Amino acid sequence: MKLWEKNTKSLKEVENFTVGNDRKFDLMLAPFDVLGSIAHVIMLETAGLLTTEEKDLLIKELRTVYTSIHNSLFTIHPDVEDIHSQVELLLTQKLGDVGKKIHSARSRNDQVLADIKLFLRNELEGLVKSIQQLFELLQSQSEKYKDHLLPGYTHLQLAMPSSFGLWFGAYAESLVDDVITAKAAFDVVNKNPLGSAAGYGSSFPIDRTLTTKLLGFDDLNYNVVYAQMNRGKAERIVAQAISNVADTLARLSMDACLYLNQNFGFISFPAELTTGSSIMPHKKNPDVFELIRSHCNRIKALPNEIMLMTTNLPSGYHRDLQLLKEHLFPAFKTLKDCIEMAGLLLSNVEIKKNILVDEKYKYLFSVEEVNKLVNAGMPFRDAYKKVGIDIEAGKFNYDNSVHHTHEGSIGNLCNEEIKKQMRNVVDSFPFASVQAAINNLIN
Repeated sequence: MKLWEKNTKSLKEVENFTVGNDRKFDLMLAPFDVLGSIAHVIMLETAGLLTTEEKDLLIKELRTVYTSIHNSLFTIHPDVEDIHSQVELLLTQKLGDVGKKIHSARSRNDQVLADIKLFLRNELEGLVKSIQQLFELLQSQSEKYKDHLLPGYTHLQLAMPSSFGLWFGAYAESLVDDVITAKAAFDVVNKNPLGSAAGYGSSFPIDRTLTTKLLGFDDLNYNVVYAQMNRGKAERIVAQAISNVADTLARLSMDACLYLNQNFGFISFPAELTTGSSIMPHKKNPDVFELIRSHCNRIKALPNEIMLMTTNLPSGYHRDLQLLKEHLFPAFKTLKDCIEMAGLLLSNVEIKKNILVDEKYKYLFSVEEVNKLVNAGMPFRDAYKKVGIDIEAGKFNYDNSVHHTHEGSIGNLCNEEIKKQMRNVVDSFPFASVQAAINNLIN
């Protein structure tokens, strides 16, 4: 079944090529397609395009379809082109001509746009909740290991003293900024495109504000041409947001791989969380972190992929946009799996104590010695020069204790302030109102 089919059938090769893998990804859109249809049906009745009895019949059957989707009983028939056709076919089989009325005042274009926005909104909510769990773990580990010093590096050369408290806390705060960008992406997708039809609106007296409220959207995409132009742009903005999270995880994973290396030896993990070598019996490989790094680096390429796939597209709908689902949709699960695995390892990490007691780290404390001279009254440039000459002459003396107390330093991690930042940005998401709207549609 094809919603556009009249008397002429497409060549089978054309059909197979144009449909491609779309049915697979349409199944991910299935519950959202039904939600959008329920809201659309309610609106059609208020616009006088359906009777109250017809509306009630359609909503009852749509809720039955929704239940079958959540019970994994729903499929898209091989002869059916997409999720929209499958749902309309089921309604028509059950309700006859009433089922055929559901497509009034909309196009597959605004229908799939609404489906995608509802899907992305839902996935962003799940991602934010996963990030929160990792954030809380990082903060907990930051507090637990705040007194354990760690070498700090610039250019991969010894720089200044750091701590595991700072290291864990840095990635926690990085996640705050990542969630801020996720909120910006959420705001973009949380606008209703329904009623834009094929990109030029409808001549029916529809109520777009009503479907906006019913689906829990914050607002409309008002201009019907822009509503269509937003497809591709919305996906790219979401991809950028999740690539920021991926970047945080990739960098964390690289640190973990280095720190586990015997030449660093700062951390270790229980054997069951590492892998071995087929030839070297001593190996404990950080395969989990290596795979997280690679998965996340691939996700970091997503915004560019989507940008290139939509390059030079004029306004209006183009079939190119169909392929975006294949690139973006699986990335959410991959990223959430990476977050979960990072949390598993970091919750079982073993920290080496007293690392900086080793004399090979003595030059980490050169700045500390410079600052002592400055506190004693010597100009900074003279103090810097004196300590540098002492190092070159082999006369450098140091104390391996540190006393940093300013905000965000070793002795003042500001974890509570960072937690407040995360709480504020998470609280800015309208998750509760969105869920209330969805519950009203399906119950």
